[in-house]
Amino acid sequence: MLQKALLPALFAALAPALAQAQVPAPTDSATFLLHKFEQRIGQETYHLTRTAQAHTYDVNFRFVDRSSPVALRANIAVTPAGEPLRLAVKGQTSRFSTINDTITISNGQARIRVDDAVRTEKRAGLSFPVAGYSPGTGQLLLLRYWQQHGRPASLALLPGGTVHIREDGRDTVQFQNRPLVLRRYVLKGLVWGNELLWTDQQNNLLCIITNDAEGDKLEMMWQPYESLLPALIGKAAGHGMRLFRQEIGAAAKPGAKPQLLAIAGGTVVDVVQGRTIPNAVVVLEGGKILKVGPASSTPIPKGARVIRAEGKTVLPGLWDMHAHFQQAEWGPAYLAAGVTTVRDCGNEFSYINAIQQAIDGGRGVGPRILKAGLIDGEGPAALGIVRASTPAEAAAVVQRYKANGFAQIKLYSSVKPEMVPVICAEAHRVGLPVTGHIPEGMTITQGVNAGMDQVNHISYVVRALRRNPDRSLILDDTASTRVFNFLKAHHTVIDPTVGVYELMFRSTKDDITAIEPAYARLPQSLQALFRTMGTEPDNAAKYAPYFASFARLVKALYDHGIPVVAGTDMGFPGTSLARELELYVQGGLTPMQALQTATIAPARAMQAEARAGSLDAGKQADVLIIDGNPLQQIRDLRRVQLVVKNGQVYEPAQMRKLADYQQ
Repeated sequence: MLQKALLPALFAALAPALAQAQVPAPTDSATFLLHKFEQRIGQETYHLTRTAQAHTYDVNFRFVDRSSPVALRANIAVTPAGEPLRLAVKGQTSRFSTINDTITISNGQARIRVDDAVRTEKRAGLSFPVAGYSPGTGQLLLLRYWQQHGRPASLALLPGGTVHIREDGRDTVQFQNRPLVLRRYVLKGLVWGNELLWTDQQNNLLCIITNDAEGDKLEMMWQPYESLLPALIGKAAGHGMRLFRQEIGAAAKPGAKPQLLAIAGGTVVDVVQGRTIPNAVVVLEGGKILKVGPASSTPIPKGARVIRAEGKTVLPGLWDMHAHFQQAEWGPAYLAAGVTTVRDCGNEFSYINAIQQAIDGGRGVGPRILKAGLIDGEGPAALGIVRASTPAEAAAVVQRYKANGFAQIKLYSSVKPEMVPVICAEAHRVGLPVTGHIPEGMTITQGVNAGMDQVNHISYVVRALRRNPDRSLILDDTASTRVFNFLKAHHTVIDPTVGVYELMFRSTKDDITAIEPAYARLPQSLQALFRTMGTEPDNAAKYAPYFASFARLVKALYDHGIPVVAGTDMGFPGTSLARELELYVQGGLTPMQALQTATIAPARAMQAEARAGSLDAGKQADVLIIDGNPLQQIRDLRRVQLVVKNGQVYEPAQMRKLADYQQ
């Protein structure tokens, strides 16, 4: 999840340095190009008006994300010396979130309005008003302010939070056939985790690689330097993991040799047989499960480290089958929540490869990553730069993913219907199953008939069903039965992501802790991100019956023998998987059935049942200890006491600290 935008272009006084690179000097306006998945999706432009009292930046920020416009306007005023006077920003920060903040600073006081809440507070010490990752012009002015005040270790932010800024080194890139040396900065606290920013040697800001307000990586490039984006994305992956390794310290020792472990006294959940083993022993050795059984017949090997688990529940490591691993901090956040395997359902090619290699090589901390390679077609709603519009393009893309260790192909919404069977045939030829969205112009039955093995998001099933007058789904008529029978006959795996729709349809006036009990422990930047995610109360009430039937649809799919695998599509890092299972139980699944959708069912769907997904001898040593009993109360799944991944022990509190959570 990175976040930010890019900004810069300082003053015309810097023209000599820019002339060296054959780039025109900035004047009283500048344009920064916005990218997601390396695809240009919009821009931010500022216009500067100078008076003797203030320099005022009028900012127009707009991008279109998968056909959804996201726009905001901002007005930022500073003194000629760079001291903040005013920030007013209103609009959208993502497809699902809004902002309406005004901060006015005068006579040592800051008047702060966030939506309808207003307060006045004394401005103590150094502080600067920033509206999160957007607009990028705010980050430009923040960086200047930090430099003008002696580069302090931290700065207070208004309306809240603290940012840490430091110069991190130099990167040399080729620009117009000449080397260009860039200064690299790290910002931490403005968004979740580390944000990377580059300037030239004259301090003109060229690029910020960050995350937007729905957690997707976003890149902002000063327009003259857009051609440098691929090079800087590659450097961002390497630097991001390096920075993260530096922060690991004593919190974890990735790459250490797995110990001989015995987890004794807890109740083991057998997700294959749907039963429990009270007072059990689980022995782990060399990253594998050596044996599992009742304590009375399962001796603990001499020399084993014994972890007592009396009164607790012992589960296999959880799977999140719809992840987007956008930044290093997702790794410990997943482990803290008991997620030891994720399927990444679309990412920047070089970035996800670097993240996976760092974790697997012991240079990072996180779950196993199974990569699904994203393919889209041309069109206004297209995502990313990996496209396939001809059979030759399809073959080349599929083969590239296969050669780079991807486990699946993921189709996106703009793939042309006639290309679906072509892509699926090539994927199957090289041994890769196909998941994804049902492309526009196709139904779920057409997508599956064309070769799709799995489907992301329950909404594609919803589209095939009829509704009641209150918008709720009809799940017991002949039309729905035909759909269910078709999916079962084709062994189609469904990844519902019900929690995503809950965030979309929730009233922004409702208490968000009902969805995320640990909301107060989230990094402040994430709290701000989720606080406005949802819809107005009237809309939420209108769609409540519709959304409520989504969880019941999961139950109907399960009862008809259709494989259901739990996935989150991000949401609250790590813990959204627990919420997904809570929703399944609300819809009628038993807690055991819900747990199976996040353990053995994903392993089967990914053809990994022989090595993962349950607590059986010979399988991967991925184990959780839960301080409670999720079979009686599914919410107890959030009470993770200890996580073992590949035989290595991770303390959830240490993982949360590593992920910048508040303790």
